Amino acid sequence: AARYELRQGQQVLGYAEFRPAGEDAVMLPHTVVDEGHEGQGLGSLLARGALDDVRAQGKRVVPMCPFIAAYIRRHPEYTDLVHPQQRGVFGL
Repeated sequence: AARYELRQGQQVLGYAEFRPAGEDAVMLPHTVVDEGHEGQGLGSLLARGALDDVRAQGKRVVPMCPFIAAYIRRHPEYTDLVHPQQRGVFGL
């Protein structure tokens, strides 16, 4: 599956989907955390892991997921991953 996952054993606690967006970017359209595990910081852990992986690939990110966009707003060290012309669209 095209997604980053957080697991506890075989149980998926949450995931962040990704899709290619051209040759030099990755779209992050959707993030989900299992209802029983919300409020534990798992969404932030997923966001950070996905963004760090995109950075390691030398690509940019298109944060279509509102949670990912909000995470970037709260953590400006990731703003450089969003193309300058798209930053206004995501409130960055």
